[in-house]
Amino acid sequence: MTTTAVIIFIITFLGIIYTRLPKVNIDRPSAAFFGAVAMILFGVLTFEEAVLAIDFNTIALLLGMMIIIVVLELDGFFTFIAEKTISLSKSRNQLLIIIVFVTGIASAFLVNDAVVLLFTPVIIQICRSAKINPIPYLIAEILASNVGSAMTITGNPQNILIGMQSGIPYTYFLLHLLPVSLIGMILIILLIKPFFRNEFKNENHLVFQGEEFNYHFKSMKISVPIFIGIILLFFFSHTFNISIPLIALAGASLILILGKIKPSKVIKEVDWVLLLFFAGLFIVVHGIEKVGVLDQFIDNTPISNNLEGIVSLHALSLVLSQIVSNVPFTILMLPILKSASSDLLWLSLASAATLAGNATIIGAVANLIVIEVAKKYDIEIGFWQFFKVGFLITVITLLLSVLILFLQLNWSML
Repeated sequence: MTTTAVIIFIITFLGIIYTRLPKVNIDRPSAAFFGAVAMILFGVLTFEEAVLAIDFNTIALLLGMMIIIVVLELDGFFTFIAEKTISLSKSRNQLLIIIVFVTGIASAFLVNDAVVLLFTPVIIQICRSAKINPIPYLIAEILASNVGSAMTITGNPQNILIGMQSGIPYTYFLLHLLPVSLIGMILIILLIKPFFRNEFKNENHLVFQGEEFNYHFKSMKISVPIFIGIILLFFFSHTFNISIPLIALAGASLILILGKIKPSKVIKEVDWVLLLFFAGLFIVVHGIEKVGVLDQFIDNTPISNNLEGIVSLHALSLVLSQIVSNVPFTILMLPILKSASSDLLWLSLASAATLAGNATIIGAVANLIVIEVAKKYDIEIGFWQFFKVGFLITVITLLLSVLILFLQLNWSML
């Protein structure tokens, strides 16, 4: 049975890896779905065990956030924020700073994949209206979306996973990883300029010719206050002992009932495929966990609650996030981190897996979204063009993360 589980696991993860190679047409969710079904068909798990393996807290939080994001998207809220703030910039340096911080902070409180999907066309149109090269700003957007999303549980899918599995309070999570994200965003601004010197030499006043965007302010009057209320409740969820997934689902139900967008239209736009992908991976990983493969790995590779453990997680994240992407890597690490039972190690995984996504264009889903959207506008961001900037920033931010988390470890021991 162990051999069967390992073979299914390898086939599943090969499917996930090859999905992310250029010009290879394999679907990630179908690979995970195949693995999940195979675990049941070949007797590794019973149907009941497979259902129990799915973390429905994570699925519920993702579903709730997706509904909220879809409504805000259809209202034009993301476009409104991006267009109004970015157009305030008077120079190329100001534009870079605004893009980095607006993207980073927005990504902290909304799943970063959705943020870049909606911000990218706005950034491209604004750059074109100002007659400047959009590539430095798009690369900055990618890097900032990942770095900014590291600071909260709701910033990206892997942090949602970690938040639900670890039980770390929303505010505690934010306060510990806030320094990594804020300093990381400053580093992006400082480090991206040397790679595009010619673009930032000209400090002439930028003139935007203004693009027409559609906004539904009547609907926003309902959806935006509900969204703000949800974020506030996240911060007080631990104080009042309210489940974060329940807050997200309650907010989603309110926004559907009270909002001005047809609920059927919203439901159609929810990324059900991503939920299927998560459910499938939960089952596949539980299959190899059941047969004891992960136990052997844990025994042979203990991750301790010290500097060595922090460094190990950062090094693993840097390598494996480029192979299988940071979400599958995180799901694989969940049983291992549970055995360690350390908030610091959970935070290390959240920070490291997210920051490692900046190393290559295939390191995180947000990267691929920006690359693909840019292609529709005939803008090509090459692998090496991104790598020379992304890898440097990844290494520096990972070192920064190790330092900050190590200082927090020492502080907690005083």
